[in-house]
Amino acid sequence: MGNSPPRAGGHLGTPDARRACGGEAAGVRAAAPPGPPFKEHSRGRCESPAPATAAARNRAGSAARKARTAGAASENRPEGTAPRAFQPRSRASPNRFPRSCPPQQYSRLNSSSQTNSLKDLLQSKIDELERQVLSRVNTLEEGKGGPRNDTEERVKIETALTSLHQRISELEKGQKDNRPGDKFQLTFPLRTNYMYAKVKKSLPEMYAFTVCMWLKSSAAPGVGTPFSYAVPGQANELVLIEWGNNPMEILINDKVAKLPFVINDGKWHHICVTWTTRDGVWEAYQDGTQGGSGENLAPYHPIKPQGVLVLGQEQDTLGGGFDATQAFVGELAHFNIWDRKLTPGEVYNLATCSTKALSGNVIAWAESHIEIYGGATKWTFEACRQIN
Repeated sequence: MGNSPPRAGGHLGTPDARRACGGEAAGVRAAAPPGPPFKEHSRGRCESPAPATAAARNRAGSAARKARTAGAASENRPEGTAPRAFQPRSRASPNRFPRSCPPQQYSRLNSSSQTNSLKDLLQSKIDELERQVLSRVNTLEEGKGGPRNDTEERVKIETALTSLHQRISELEKGQKDNRPGDKFQLTFPLRTNYMYAKVKKSLPEMYAFTVCMWLKSSAAPGVGTPFSYAVPGQANELVLIEWGNNPMEILINDKVAKLPFVINDGKWHHICVTWTTRDGVWEAYQDGTQGGSGENLAPYHPIKPQGVLVLGQEQDTLGGGFDATQAFVGELAHFNIWDRKLTPGEVYNLATCSTKALSGNVIAWAESHIEIYGGATKWTFEACRQIN
């Protein structure tokens, strides 16, 4: 009885029983039909599973064929090689670094390119700061805070921004102390209601005048207000403005004349306007050539003294009341005013940068005469050398 083979339901404690249950013996493996192996009963006995159906036998056969195929593929590897997932990589492999990523090449930049790069970087930061300031100002204006608090906050912002721009201008150019007093331009990069320049000197009473300047702008619609002069009781005493889709206009005592200027092409242009109180006769010059004239513009009305002269903004009140939609966007230089009508030859000398060109006898273009606010900047400029 001790030599009799174990029964199908025998105990698993003996090696023979384990082999019979696990199917380790060659005879058992050969005789076993396709199907799942024996499983161990919860009480430690091994029992045969239920006979497999035809569908189950087909699935089992398919799995066995796939396993044999995979084994055959692995046996076809060259002798002594590891599976692909475990192939060791040589430390001296030429493909250690991708060919698409060559080492970076460095070169020494000359001082000019460094200055341009610094200028571009700082200017982008300036533009972003100005947009933030404008957003903050608009929020304050729309908020519920009292007028006094809003005004104080705005003054703080304008003061800080002006100081920043002046410092950047000095660092980038490094020429403020060396350049002549009239070799500069004003830049108004954004259409805002807080960026402007103010002429320290006021105008006297005038019965005739000529006003000339260099302008560069590509703003649309309308380049805005290059300058405005307001006096107590009359905000539009003398204004040059191109607003919206309207042509450029000159206002004297709130009377209007349309001018034939076309300047918003992104190029520098020299413009002049002359006027006399007698019959209100006016003339307009662009780039040294007369392009239009008229009369009856505020006749026999003298330009009043003791006002405020602002560059870049239109005044609705004395020295303030700015509207962003009327602000000048672009660059301005060589703003001069005379208390008489210049001749066509004198205007031409100014437009061509002749050595005979005159400076204004009422307002002469000089850096010491101009104060800037809200982010307007001063840059070195030489007329006719930097034109277009």
